[in-house]
Amino acid sequence: MAIVLVAEDDPDIRDLIVFKLRQSGHTVVPVGDGRSALGKVRDQLPDIVLLDVMMPGMSGIDVCRELRRDQQTADLPIILLTARAQESDVSVGLAAGADDYIVKPFSPRVLADRVQSVLTRARA
Repeated sequence: MAIVLVAEDDPDIRDLIVFKLRQSGHTVVPVGDGRSALGKVRDQLPDIVLLDVMMPGMSGIDVCRELRRDQQTADLPIILLTARAQESDVSVGLAAGADDYIVKPFSPRVLADRVQSVLTRARA
């Protein structure tokens, strides 16, 4: 299916996401912070990136902006995953270049469906 990079600092949430996406047939590359996410994206160029917004070192918003500025990753599908549910937070995430914004707590099944949906649109 697809290579999915998952950047999430909470190990329990990261493990849940990894489990569900692998169950859906994807290859998953998990990392625990924003700087590691940037490095892995540049090393492996995944098909899609899931970014927690609030991570140590570098936020998911900052990673998203950085990926959008780089010609090699400018069109890479990005989904932000966060507990921040305010309308202004969603606006900031989408303005940073995210293709989707998922609020925690989330349904693992819905997350997998939205990953597939973003991938389908990106490949069209």
